[in-house]
Amino acid sequence: MSRKSILLALSFLALVALALAACTPTEVVKTVVVTQEVMVEGTPVVQEVVVTATPAPEVPTEAAPRTLVICLGQEPDTLYVYGGSMLAASQVQEAIYDGPVDNRTFDYQPIILEKLPSLADGDAVINPVAVAEGDTVADNDGNPATLTATTTDTPGTLVRPAGCRSADCAVEYDGTNVTEMDQMVVTTKLLPGLMWSDGTPLTAADSVYSFSLYMDPDTPNPTRYTGERTASYTAPDDVTNVWTGIPGYIDSTYFINTLGTFPPMPQHVMGQYAPADLVTAFDADKLWVGWGAYVIDDWVKGEQITLHKNPNYFRASEGLPKFDNLVYRLTAGDANAAIAAVLAGECDIVDQTTSLDAQSQLLLQLQAKGQVNATFVTGTTWEHADFLIRPAEGYLNTGDFSGFDTDGDGVGPFGDARLRQAVTMCMDRQAVVDTVLYGQSIVIDTYLPPNHPLYNADSKHYDYDPAAAQALLDEVGWVDSDGDPATPRVASGVTGVPDGTPLAFKFETTNAAMRQQYTQILAQSLTGCGIGITLNYWNSTQWFADGPEGPLFGLHYDLGAFAWLTGVQPPCDLYLTNQIPTADNGWAGQNNPGYSNPAFDTACSMQLQSLPGEDNYVKGAKDAQFIFSEDVPVAPLFLRLKLAVTRPDMCNFVMDPTANSEMWNIEEFDYGSGCGG
Repeated sequence: MSRKSILLALSFLALVALALAACTPTEVVKTVVVTQEVMVEGTPVVQEVVVTATPAPEVPTEAAPRTLVICLGQEPDTLYVYGGSMLAASQVQEAIYDGPVDNRTFDYQPIILEKLPSLADGDAVINPVAVAEGDTVADNDGNPATLTATTTDTPGTLVRPAGCRSADCAVEYDGTNVTEMDQMVVTTKLLPGLMWSDGTPLTAADSVYSFSLYMDPDTPNPTRYTGERTASYTAPDDVTNVWTGIPGYIDSTYFINTLGTFPPMPQHVMGQYAPADLVTAFDADKLWVGWGAYVIDDWVKGEQITLHKNPNYFRASEGLPKFDNLVYRLTAGDANAAIAAVLAGECDIVDQTTSLDAQSQLLLQLQAKGQVNATFVTGTTWEHADFLIRPAEGYLNTGDFSGFDTDGDGVGPFGDARLRQAVTMCMDRQAVVDTVLYGQSIVIDTYLPPNHPLYNADSKHYDYDPAAAQALLDEVGWVDSDGDPATPRVASGVTGVPDGTPLAFKFETTNAAMRQQYTQILAQSLTGCGIGITLNYWNSTQWFADGPEGPLFGLHYDLGAFAWLTGVQPPCDLYLTNQIPTADNGWAGQNNPGYSNPAFDTACSMQLQSLPGEDNYVKGAKDAQFIFSEDVPVAPLFLRLKLAVTRPDMCNFVMDPTANSEMWNIEEFDYGSGCGG
């Protein structure tokens, strides 16, 4: 074929291609006029030709799968719900389990339940039931006990008869004087149509199976508190659970005593293992079957955990979750590397287990430039400095500041509330917030944050006021004898303390970097009031060890700092007299200051013995706080921060004060164009 014939042929093909390309996918090319060279009697002739053609059907192009990458600062020890309590595990568990009950904004929200049960709606009731000697009941303190009658040698069980809701009407059982006690029965309903991620129906029986794991002695559960106060837990049908408490146990959080306490576990998968074997088999055999937004594909230890969206998720019809794939990348807590990864687009979220606190200033600067979003939230974990009011007996013989028994009843110098108030006013707590926490937290006055619905706004507040503090120290008898504020004040007429004893004591805590920072600031301000301070830092295992060996709970320290976690219910029980650690209770109490005030005990007991919404519940909670703020058995310092970082266009990422994990609504996370509405 001649060069001309080849070129004409190529022209023909090109024209056909252009004609086809010009059509929409639904069009059919019926007639296209092109030119081509043909041979007529041996001579090449160019002529028009009508070509009929149909384009190939278009192959639809699917959108590329979307992947969310979350960088964790710690690797979970296990994903077994009853196997551990690491926050890093909760971050992943939120993806594979949703709820069953969330804890946000100091309240509870049902997730896979139709509603939370309530006494007002009738799905929770309190019934009088018959009791007899030998029955398991709750005693006056709410602890399980065998109902035992009075004998000549031992007192009978102190219990509350039916209709009795306070210690004032409790009676000692003599065998005949208590025939009925109150019993709570709570009923919950699952949402219809729930499924496990493998397509198996999720039923109420899965929660009963979970209860059996919770109570099994081979399950490493940190507490069986609710289970030990449970008379029965049943599933009368596929969507109904019924919890029945032991007689006498009236629980203020009764509405979470079904799936909120015993989350469903897939018996069809896990039931083949003995409870003791689940501890090791759960992760090793990949028993990660949940009902949440995502399903785990694989866990490469030390590197990452990969997941994909759950097609059986009960909110799938809402277009959730937003991502096709999810990756938890493990960063070993390197905050600098994690921040660099967000800036480079390698991580979409860096979670709070990465310990970003030390980089707060950098993060605020990057946020101001629009390069990241830094979320600072004051949580419910609060740091406090505890005054040792009632030292252990051996500690009273040490001869130092706490070695003096001021009233002959084991109470040391910090037994005087005025001294505790003065020391609190000498602590520049705001300077700690401004420097260590970059102004992102607040100084607090009680064991509740100001945004808690039961916070008592009338609680006493102690500003940093060295002048007022020193005047109060003079009043107590701790005087500046040499006129030199750089030297400690000394005792002059302080009851039980020899004159001339210096106002000097140890300030102790763990060796965590943040605690070393803030105690140094506080020590400097205390020194300015004429108080001698020796800082001492402990390994956390030693500091928090049980008594009598542990300094904190063995009651042999002077001023000690650490943190408690406050939840929905005000934790006044931390400071009840019966919570003072002693040899008699096996050093099991939590009241490490040794604080005791009958008025506080009464108010706190009123709260604990009432139900949320009742007048006595509110009154008891607020009265206890006010008494606490006046007595200052501990100096509340500040709220710990929860801090996470996201790419700047992330949406629906909400850190809540009372939600333990910031992944509580991971199914709604999105970024970029997905945030448009």
